[in-house]
Amino acid sequence: MASTTTYTVTGMSCGHCEKSVSEELSALAGVLTVAADAKAGTVTVSSEQPLDEADVRAAIDEAGYELVGPAA
Repeated sequence: MASTTTYTVTGMSCGHCEKSVSEELSALAGVLTVAADAKAGTVTVSSEQPLDEADVRAAIDEAGYELVGPAA
């Protein structure tokens, strides 16, 4: 079952930031699409199944940013 989750990410400020986060998250198994928005400080991930938040956190950390958590 497909899943879409929006996460709050701190530290993104430009298109390069969005690209870095998107590339890291796209590498996770099962990810279908990623849409990062630096201005809003969010990233929306669609995947085949819900992702483990620890995996999402690790990918965002690898890109150099910080996952705050799922957006409210």
